[in-house]
Amino acid sequence: MSAASPDRSQTSAASPAGRRLGLSLLVIATAQLMLVLDDSIANIALPSIQADLGVSAANLPWVINAYVLVFGALLLFGGRVGDLFGRRRVLRIGLAVFVAASLLGGLAPNTGLLIAARALQGLGAALAAPNALALIATTFPIGKPRNSAMAVYGAMSAVGIVAGVLLGGALTGLLDWRWVFFINIPIGLAVLAGTGALPEGGRGRGRLDTPGAVSGTGAMVALVYGTTRAGEHGWTDPLTLAAFAVAAVLLAVFLMLQARTALPLLPLGLFADRNRAGSYATILFIGAGLMGSFYLLALFLQQVLQFGALKTGVASLPFAAGIILASGTSSKLVERLAPRVVAAPGLVLAAGGMFWLSTLTRDSSYAGHVMPALFLTSFGLGLAFVPLTLTAVHRVAEDRAGVASALVNMAQQIGAALGLAVLTTVSTTAADEQLPGAAQVLQQGLAVDDPGAVARAGEALAQGYTTGFLTGAGLLLAAAVLVAATVATRGTQRTADTADAVRAAA
Repeated sequence: MSAASPDRSQTSAASPAGRRLGLSLLVIATAQLMLVLDDSIANIALPSIQADLGVSAANLPWVINAYVLVFGALLLFGGRVGDLFGRRRVLRIGLAVFVAASLLGGLAPNTGLLIAARALQGLGAALAAPNALALIATTFPIGKPRNSAMAVYGAMSAVGIVAGVLLGGALTGLLDWRWVFFINIPIGLAVLAGTGALPEGGRGRGRLDTPGAVSGTGAMVALVYGTTRAGEHGWTDPLTLAAFAVAAVLLAVFLMLQARTALPLLPLGLFADRNRAGSYATILFIGAGLMGSFYLLALFLQQVLQFGALKTGVASLPFAAGIILASGTSSKLVERLAPRVVAAPGLVLAAGGMFWLSTLTRDSSYAGHVMPALFLTSFGLGLAFVPLTLTAVHRVAEDRAGVASALVNMAQQIGAALGLAVLTTVSTTAADEQLPGAAQVLQQGLAVDDPGAVARAGEALAQGYTTGFLTGAGLLLAAAVLVAATVATRGTQRTADTADAVRAAA
């Protein structure tokens, strides 16, 4: 009886703490959903934006790229600022900037101001995203609470992409393209109000490494810009090559500065752990597969199967369902199994789903071919994402949690940019080999109601997209091999025991 009393006391005391953790998770998950949603919500609205503001064909991609570019480039900076000045505080600043930029974008009277607003949204996202993830790593206890929180966080990445397409199509069709930005305002304000439930996350000692911030951010800007431009103009474009050269030089300078400074922006010791380094590298592949497969499939559904924008969004729901189901499954598996035992088979499944998508034709049915292949791909990616993210932030010192979390986000964003660039280039090249300018031929055929031109263009585009899916399958198989070779830890994400406490104290 004397042993039972403390248990009841602990249960009673844990109830308010559990409710607080639940509210914290709701706030963090909603913030992540909103930030990822903006990766895709404006895609469906692009034709309406172009018609209303008179955006040139050359500037139109930058309505999307400005957000991705700034978001990806400043993530490391945002994570370090949170480590130094308090994660909840920086999260709030990021959310406020994001909401203000969304209002500016919705009211934008011209192209320049819209692109500037999208860049400002990227800044807000870069300040908010790594600190939201870091708050999971520092707030939720190791074991089931953290695993469940990370599963929800991972699921939001997929839900955000699909919700972006659904909301983008619905808001543009029923209201106006400006609502794809206005929708962020009530969501952002609600999340901002809910941040009172979050702990501050502590402040680190030291100062911001300004030379490192400038060189590191410059390297990321050049890398993401070069990758994005490669998708539009090819990998041999002079400006693309120049951007990659600048990125290489600035990265070398950044690494040299980080090795010599006492308080680096990026502690290189984070990569000394082979498991953590392997996790970061593999998350880059997952980002490529996640965004690349979704992007190509959205185009296949609209251009080859002739789905409308809203129907395409609805047809993409199995993608989100696969990620959500797999995230919940993997969060339980990692309590019992080593991370690579969960992640590597997940990546093999995802590669199998991509290979299945590579067999699509103009006559393929959605229910019998597209839907199961899409679900398999997303389920496999979801299985891999949670254990690798947990491994990347596991046992990181609290004053480095923001940077470690920022690297997870940065790997995913850069992977997304690389996946889009590589798979788009491959698919465009393959389609043009069969029919030069296939996408333009399709649009012209639809405009003049020429079934023959539409059929020829559809065949060529189907060939291009399936070639892209086949390339994606190869990338995911390479990622599975990478996980098996590098993520060798046998440790799981069980609740910390006495041995863990002794190791942490040491």
